[in-house]
Amino acid sequence: MGFLMADLNLRVTKIETLTSGIKSFWLESGDGALLPEWTAGAHLVFTLNGALKKSYSLAGDPAVRDHYLTAILREEGGEGGSKYMHDVVAVGDILTASQPQNNFHLAETAKKHLLIAGGIGVTPLLAMSHTLKSQGADFHLHYCSKARQGTAFADEIETLFAEHVTFHFDGGDPSKGIKLNEILAQPDDGQHLYICGPGGLLNATREAARHWPDGTVHFELFSSTRSDEEKQTIAQAAQGDQPFEIKLMSNGKQLAVPADQSIFEVLRDNGIMLPSACEEGWCGNCVATYTAGEVDHRDECLDDDERKTQLQTCVSRAAAGEVLVLDL
Repeated sequence: MGFLMADLNLRVTKIETLTSGIKSFWLESGDGALLPEWTAGAHLVFTLNGALKKSYSLAGDPAVRDHYLTAILREEGGEGGSKYMHDVVAVGDILTASQPQNNFHLAETAKKHLLIAGGIGVTPLLAMSHTLKSQGADFHLHYCSKARQGTAFADEIETLFAEHVTFHFDGGDPSKGIKLNEILAQPDDGQHLYICGPGGLLNATREAARHWPDGTVHFELFSSTRSDEEKQTIAQAAQGDQPFEIKLMSNGKQLAVPADQSIFEVLRDNGIMLPSACEEGWCGNCVATYTAGEVDHRDECLDDDERKTQLQTCVSRAAAGEVLVLDL
């Protein structure tokens, strides 16, 4: 049993330097065919340098099918994916990537959309802006960065979205940037909020929007927002993990999850391959739906509403004495 669709072979057809640390990559089908359809907020999981899996959001217009566009910030302290893309990948190369995956959808029932981007976090929100503009939707993008000079896609965004965008340049001092408490003070009826950017901005925005109605705040992470101390505390608590069982709805099979293994690992060992990337609970790729059982949620990416029916298989576990029934 497997749930992964065939990977894509994508040819790099253009690389542009957007800022001193950000490059954009145009990707076309290796055989020249139209690329699979995708929706705003989607990403690709690339397999780089043989084994490293990294997720990068699609930044272009979802209506365009002849190429994908992504933009990547070179991170010195990362796992090496961004450095590989910046330093090794060249025009003409073929990259292996997953089919488009989306854990960061536009809310179909929303009457208004408020988008807040920080730095490279603008990539999925740029795609959202394309879609919302084409729909004639009521939306506004707040784009935060240090200075205009280091702001990816600034000219394009200003030209395309004009009255729908506000730039916030803080010069490296967040106190001089976006006034979150003012912007998020009173959500309009039917308004939804979408956030993507560095951990500091994301955490501050979520805190400022705590009073927004359940299910109206959406976000995507590019990395964990937890501090080293929080990660250490979680790791220490995990030493007390207990085994539990999961049940698969498709065939009624019951599987044991040992104390030192994740649901994701047990599923994989039994031939059930879910999408994956971080395997640390923040990227949202290995989500699964559950229909029964109490979950000990340990992820960073699901909101309270999503946790009622979904779990991250790489980190979430069953509460004591519970059997989790998965829609797999």
